[in-house]
Amino acid sequence: MPEFVLRSPDNPDFARVLEVRQLRDVEAFDFEIAPTEAEAAALARLLGATALRRMRLAGRLAPVDGGGWQLDGKLGATVVQPCVVTLDPVTTRIDQPLRRVWLPATGRPAAEVVLAADAEEEPEALGDRIDLGLVATEALALAVPAYPRKPGAALRPPAAESDEDRPRPFAALAALRGKLGDDG
Repeated sequence: MPEFVLRSPDNPDFARVLEVRQLRDVEAFDFEIAPTEAEAAALARLLGATALRRMRLAGRLAPVDGGGWQLDGKLGATVVQPCVVTLDPVTTRIDQPLRRVWLPATGRPAAEVVLAADAEEEPEALGDRIDLGLVATEALALAVPAYPRKPGAALRPPAAESDEDRPRPFAALAALRGKLGDDG
C-alpha cells in the first residue's frame, strides 16, 4: 500500500507526496488527508487568512489509459478571513468536488489522448511524484473568497460636500498671483 512522504522542497507547508512507482501495482488508491495544526496555521498564513479551522481532501486515485492517474475527490475546508470592509472575521465553508488527471509525457500530441467526454480539466504532466497536499492547497487557494465581506457590510458613500467646502484649485493660484503682485 502506498505511503505518503510528508516533506517536499516544492511544498513545505502541507506535503502529502505519493511516489508514482508505489502506485504501479495498485488498482485504485483511496485516501483522506488533513493538515496538522501547525500545517493549518502555515496554510492560513499562505492564504492571508486569520485561521484555517478545518481542511480535508478525500478521494480516489485511479489509473487511466496511457499510464496516467486520475484523482476524483472532495475538498472541504472552513476558512476565517478578515472582512474587507470592517476587518471583522468572516467564516467561509468550502465544499467542492475536485478532479485532476496526470498523464506521462509520451511525445504524442495531446489531441490523441482520450479522456471522458465531460472532462473539463487539462491533463497535467505525470512525474515521479504526485503531491496531494499541493493539489489540496491549490484548490483551496482558488476557492477562498478574494474579498470576503461580512453580511451587511458595505462601503458608505462619502458625505455630500457643500459648495463652500469643495476645493477650488484655481483659487490657490489666484491667491499666489496676488501675493506675487502680478496684475497682468
